[in-house]
Amino acid sequence: MDNQGDNFAGGFLAGAVFGSIVGGALGALLVSRLPETSDQVFLESNPEGKPRKRRKRQLKEATELNIEEARQGLEAKIAQLNDAIDDVRRQLSNVNGDVQNPGE
Repeated sequence: MDNQGDNFAGGFLAGAVFGSIVGGALGALLVSRLPETSDQVFLESNPEGKPRKRRKRQLKEATELNIEEARQGLEAKIAQLNDAIDDVRRQLSNVNGDVQNPGE
């Protein structure tokens, strides 16, 4: 048992070191192939180096029809989740030997 633990620890450590080396080399290779224009565009549009503000997404105007459709969709998903929860509860009660009425 102790020998297996040593083998696991050694293999885990070797895998972590090997993965770090391969991942670092792959990352360096990919970064070197990125076009330099992406950095230039950022610096030209923002010379101070401050992060740009993200644009907010335009939301649809909340009409009563959109709200009603969203509500119905959410109700359907909630019903599906409730059914799934009931199924799992029944399965677990059958596994534990506590047979309940299916109507509960």
